[in-house]
Amino acid sequence: MDAKIVLLGAPGSGKGTQAKRLCDELGLTLISTGDLLREAVRNNTSLGVKAKGFMDAGKLVPDELVIGLIQEKVKGIKDGFLLDGFPRNLEQAKMLDTIADINLAVNLDVNEDIIVDRIVKRRSCKQCNEVYHLEAKPPKAAGKCDKCGGELYQRTDDSEATVRERLRVYKERTLPLAKLYQDRGILVNVDGQGEIDAVYKRILDAVKRKL
Repeated sequence: MDAKIVLLGAPGSGKGTQAKRLCDELGLTLISTGDLLREAVRNNTSLGVKAKGFMDAGKLVPDELVIGLIQEKVKGIKDGFLLDGFPRNLEQAKMLDTIADINLAVNLDVNEDIIVDRIVKRRSCKQCNEVYHLEAKPPKAAGKCDKCGGELYQRTDDSEATVRERLRVYKERTLPLAKLYQDRGILVNVDGQGEIDAVYKRILDAVKRKL
């Protein structure tokens, strides 16, 4: 499938989980900006060296560097791809337009209070990074990872105050993207609430109808 898809959704909306599954089924290449940055740094590429300087200083990697990494990745893709984590604002969307013709934007719509609940009750394993949820996916033994027995912890940025601030920033900067793609006639809104399988089916149905 020669689809070029952008996946939109607030932090905690389940984008990462659904993106991988969709790509596996449709034969698309998943492009996650976080993974791209880590890969470039690990491989010590010229863009990776520049990005590492910003990351080590605790600064955001400039858009120009990120779009450069995406452009390099897109060049080697014969079939379609799905972008997770980019664009995050209108300026990035304009930059993306210069290297790819996006033909579908999927927006995962999830109630803010549900997102807060999802993230605040999220726990991660210190050893293997497996992720749990105290209600939806609890560990068999409290505070212990089912896979490796490692200690579970709450990330510092998973507090309610931090999550609500991230959501505020998201609405301010990223929601205008939905209007941009809506105006182009390529946006589909998908209810991102409920069981993972049910949400996935809604996404898959929406993508197949649109493409």
